[in-house]
Amino acid sequence: MSAGQGIDPRPAQAGLVVSGVTEYPHGIHAVDTHYVRPRLDASHLVVERGRAAFVDTGTALAVPHLLAALESLGLGPEAVDWIWLTHVHLDHAGGAGALLEQLPNARVAVHPRGAPHLVDPERLVAATRLVYGEAAFASLYGTVRPVPAARLVVTEDGDRLALAGREVTFLHTPGHALHHQALHDPAADAVFAGDTFGVSYRELDVGGRAFILPATTPSQFDPEQLKASVARIAALAPGAVFLTHYARVTGIARLAAELTAAIDRYAALTREHATGPDRAARLAASVYEFHSAGLDRHGYPADAAARHRLLDDDIALNVQGLLSWIDRRR
Repeated sequence: MSAGQGIDPRPAQAGLVVSGVTEYPHGIHAVDTHYVRPRLDASHLVVERGRAAFVDTGTALAVPHLLAALESLGLGPEAVDWIWLTHVHLDHAGGAGALLEQLPNARVAVHPRGAPHLVDPERLVAATRLVYGEAAFASLYGTVRPVPAARLVVTEDGDRLALAGREVTFLHTPGHALHHQALHDPAADAVFAGDTFGVSYRELDVGGRAFILPATTPSQFDPEQLKASVARIAALAPGAVFLTHYARVTGIARLAAELTAAIDRYAALTREHATGPDRAARLAASVYEFHSAGLDRHGYPADAAARHRLLDDDIALNVQGLLSWIDRRR
């Protein structure tokens, strides 16, 4: 184990962490992609009978960490059969092309709406630059490589793909993005939810209970679609959901109810602050107050500085998505 890591004392969510790879049952491993800060962004590595699949890849800068995770498990690049993408936002799929170049046997599974952006990522890159700014883009995302069309598998709703006989079902789950899908893995009693089932950082766990907030980033957020997708995942009654931000959460019925209530509150706050000067700042302050009150009820003891450190970046992006949504409705 690397210095300062060891075993996390919160067993309901955390698992065993070794050198940035968190091991869970059923051959699932959360690999820290080192995006922005530790334990913000995960790629999930699934291993079944010596064969492997990555669920999301992180950015192009994550590729060395993903290959190192394989090596730590005694696997080589040739053992990877699949890259399964929940959606094509660059913190989830920006590394797909660069990783695929290192994986001789792998194919990439993606939602039909996402496939064109993998083959030609320029529009997606340009849109991400608009959100984050030119200066931050290179340091956050590196060089986004295209995925050859011949190595793509487009997944329709309900399609099943197998890893060494272990079947995973792809479920289209719009609301965060129109090109979003979740992966139901019955063998693990789990769903890989990307961003549809929100964001939950392990630093906010209290007594093994997760705290969750929606992901409403630009530019395709739709509250009714997102609530329906959350309900679809909850209806599967999985024992766990794996989030890109970050890793495993349990207590899915409770979290689904909290997500649904938060989406409704987001929509109400956005309507309240839809117009007028400094609307983004006013909306961000209201969203922070909403979540800070939720953290109080959750029993989270840290002060406002710690809360802002963990929440402000997500809130700023969520506000952009919320205002984009309300502007489309006019």
